[in-house]
Amino acid sequence: MIQIFLVGLCLLPLATWAADEPADSAARNWPQWRGPLGTGVAPYGNPPATWSETKNIRWRVTIPGQGHASPIVWGDRVFVLTAIQTDQTLPPQEESEQDKPAWLNPKMPGYVYKFDILALDRHSGAIVWQRTARTELPHEGTHQDGSWAPASPVTDGERVYAHFGSRGLYCYDMAGELLWSKDLGDMTIRLTFGEGTSPALYGDAIVINWDHEGESFIVALDKRTGKERWRIARDEQTSWGTPLIVEHAGRAQVIVNATNRIVSYDLADGTVIWECGGMTANAIPTPVSAGGIIYITSGFRGNALLAIRLEGAKGNITGTESVIWSYDRDTPYVPSPLLYNDMLYFLKSNDGILSGLDVRTGAKHFGPQRLEGIEGIYASPVGASDRVYITGRNGTTLVLKQRAQYEVLGGNVLDDSFNASPAIAGDELFLRGEKFLYCIAQD
Repeated sequence: MIQIFLVGLCLLPLATWAADEPADSAARNWPQWRGPLGTGVAPYGNPPATWSETKNIRWRVTIPGQGHASPIVWGDRVFVLTAIQTDQTLPPQEESEQDKPAWLNPKMPGYVYKFDILALDRHSGAIVWQRTARTELPHEGTHQDGSWAPASPVTDGERVYAHFGSRGLYCYDMAGELLWSKDLGDMTIRLTFGEGTSPALYGDAIVINWDHEGESFIVALDKRTGKERWRIARDEQTSWGTPLIVEHAGRAQVIVNATNRIVSYDLADGTVIWECGGMTANAIPTPVSAGGIIYITSGFRGNALLAIRLEGAKGNITGTESVIWSYDRDTPYVPSPLLYNDMLYFLKSNDGILSGLDVRTGAKHFGPQRLEGIEGIYASPVGASDRVYITGRNGTTLVLKQRAQYEVLGGNVLDDSFNASPAIAGDELFLRGEKFLYCIAQD
């Protein structure tokens, strides 16, 4: 159901790349989780709409270990994180109860892992350098579908930042030299579901949200030194959302999706600008933004989508005119939404069921629409060249026309399973699977 409080949006473009980088440079790469605009769109991208194991595959390489971190791209480099199991074993961990549902039987660590960042040649897939950030036994398990390397790296074109959660944050130069590292402690995650938030980079600051079953906080670090700029305590239990940083009226805001409250912090000092209730438990999707409007979703044991206008938002805005419309059906649990032109695309729970709404009013253009051939989705949809790409866990990627009507351009199947979200840069689409990292480009 849509609830409309106020319509009439000021559609001014926003940018979430580093303030000291030329916008065009960042926009032509994929420097962070959810791309250069933080919306899931590659504004200069034009990858193929069709491929298979024998068509339009520029290269396919095996990434050692396992990880669900999405790749990022800058210039001639592709960066990816992974956790590599060693042959060093430790005393067996307590087994999960076998009569529990499958989703309550986490992977328990029995081996020491190497937590690595890899830089690959964008043209060939060859490993240019590989660095081990830390070697240790994870202190707790992760979801049965998860991994110990779930967070995507981020780069400003001069440095690349690898976040391994409880294993620390590491800053490397583009040649692989470690510049600094920061240990923020150990997370205690609800039901041992595993960690998942990625860092957010803006200007000279890198921000990490640390919501868990212990003392939760959000912290901003100097990207050049790792020194803390500010740290603010949060009244939250475990959440997995990556912060979104946007600039509005000359002020950068850090917006965090979570169960108790959506909160906007001033990037300069951590001051709370506004907060809003209305999300479900286990908040995961990253917000998206354009034109001074933030779109925030969650979908565990309920459905929630809020469109919040930044202009005038201050204090507790729950139920006020700052929430210009809301929607309470078929919203995503894990995948983040895609904001493309005048449409917001989102999936139902972790299923192949898609809805498309008008960003101005929340009016439904189509959906819930079942996506043929897709079985289960953790990856977030991406867009380029007026096309929408949706990748399922069963190896199928559906390509849609970016328009108000639901129109399928084609379905593409690879011999792999995909949990990581795709990345797009130039004419290439990068898919990180359980077995391979694919570079998809026109033959």
